[in-house]
Amino acid sequence: MFELKVVSKFSAAHQLQMVGEKCENLHGHNWKVEVHVAGQNLDKGGVLVDFGVLKKHVRDIMAVLDHKFINDLPMFHDGNPPSSENMAVYVAHEMEKRLNVPGVRVSKVSTWETETSCATYLPDSRQ
Repeated sequence: MFELKVVSKFSAAHQLQMVGEKCENLHGHNWKVEVHVAGQNLDKGGVLVDFGVLKKHVRDIMAVLDHKFINDLPMFHDGNPPSSENMAVYVAHEMEKRLNVPGVRVSKVSTWETETSCATYLPDSRQ
């Protein structure tokens, strides 16, 4: 099994509800996002997926989030608050839509709010 990781960043604000007094205030983060993809087989060039392809997909996803008030984005309505956990799910699902390489899947997405706090989503563990 091979696993690749691409790291990106974006800046955005959000406001959470019912999680604690401090986080319920409007606030922002310089988010770091780690996207992992995995697969068994390398292509004829000896790679799982070209890093340039992965980086482009991640940049496109980050452009939707960057310098936005996350609460206003439609994907965080209808019971999907803009938590780190839900952002990791969003990034994973968007990457799955874009990743069109047979046998390669999104294996993990981590969204870091700070240097010491992140949420990780593992798509394979969905129930």
